[in-house]
Amino acid sequence: MPERVDAIVIGTGQAAPALCARLDAAGLKTVVIERKLVGGTCVNNGCIPTKTLIASAHAAHLARRGREYGFSAGEVRVDMRAVKARKDAVVKQSADGVTNWIGRMQNVTLERGHARFTGPRTVAVNGHAFEAERVFINVGGRAVVPDLPGVKEVPFLTNTTMMEVDSLPEHLVVVGGSYIGLEFAQMYRRFGSKVTVVERAPRLIAREDDDVADEIRAILEREGIAIRTGAECIALSRKGDRIVVGLECEDGAPVAEGSHVLLAVGRLPNTQDLGLEKAGIETDARGYIKVDDECRTSVAGVWALGDANGRGAFTHTSYNDYEIVAANLFDRDRRRISDRIQAYALFTDPPLGRAGMSEKEARASGKRVLSGKLPMTRVGRAREAGETQGFMKVLVDADSKELAGAALLGLNADEIVHSLLDVMYAKAPYTTVLRAMHIHPTVTELIPTVLGHLKPLV
Repeated sequence: MPERVDAIVIGTGQAAPALCARLDAAGLKTVVIERKLVGGTCVNNGCIPTKTLIASAHAAHLARRGREYGFSAGEVRVDMRAVKARKDAVVKQSADGVTNWIGRMQNVTLERGHARFTGPRTVAVNGHAFEAERVFINVGGRAVVPDLPGVKEVPFLTNTTMMEVDSLPEHLVVVGGSYIGLEFAQMYRRFGSKVTVVERAPRLIAREDDDVADEIRAILEREGIAIRTGAECIALSRKGDRIVVGLECEDGAPVAEGSHVLLAVGRLPNTQDLGLEKAGIETDARGYIKVDDECRTSVAGVWALGDANGRGAFTHTSYNDYEIVAANLFDRDRRRISDRIQAYALFTDPPLGRAGMSEKEARASGKRVLSGKLPMTRVGRAREAGETQGFMKVLVDADSKELAGAALLGLNADEIVHSLLDVMYAKAPYTTVLRAMHIHPTVTELIPTVLGHLKPLV
């Protein structure tokens, strides 16, 4: 017979520890099951390690630019073992913090092993079965390994295995020109590798507007990154100790040859081996668990949070899923996925901060939209810092006067975008920001200026 508990939590990604804390505070006997790394993708091979590596790459990049600022650091040599050791230390601190947090919970028990459903709300792990009225799935996702010709014949890296690299690739070929691929491309170029980005689509980061994608490409190319778009029929093969990526592009050579290949072409949910069919939990064609506006699955008493539910692919959307579930379960406060505004960042340097609709989405909405756009060269603080690449673009609903979207590409844009996001949640008119007195000299002070240059979006 299964052991009866009050709640089962599968996976320890961004939503799970905080959810366990709420279950613990409510006095509910809870089993949380983790098959591999406590903390999930963000802590172990996602946000925290990659942004730590990006910080090291940025420091090396600034040192090489010393003459622009009036000093010389001499020849800059990157010690990849030291870079990895720093990254590992930061990751360990975060992972230990999550593990210790769960360990201090009086009503929560951490089980290590692979969880599988044996019934609607019954889960087995390590030969032991648990049954609960409430089951929460927070299993995250993994890198897609595309079925490219030759992919099984060559060594390749993913964003996960890249975390174990402690040497400098002579020439890194990145297959995939979207968020993960571009962050690694710039990072390793700054560490000292030759880098080529190969993207099947006609341009980088296809979901962004053309002007955003074009400027990001220009920024990367200025740093010496080779970019090949429109790369149809990608194939991999060995050439001695080298890896050849065969291409069919309108421009450039028919191959890209490097010492290492990173596959960064998307992610899939970790749902294929959970026994969801035995629980009757419905998934879509790609394996994402179908949920309603409150993260409830097709089975009563079972919720799915984070990447596995296909309603967001970010740490912040996963945590917001926890907030939605907790508010509805414990606080009598109805919160919904549909209440949130799309927001994310691309952590290249300079970063891209995005909120709300893109121009493409605004045109498709049928709404009357105003647009304002100014280059970062208009920002005194950016000129002072020597960081004038990029631009700020803001969209406004012409009828409601509310902010509709923003694409901020420039110095500190990943932080500045929140000055607009918060106003969007407040549903305040754009004039609230336009008339605000901002501190000088800051980068954010360009926002009111942009809003003073609104024109109809055509």
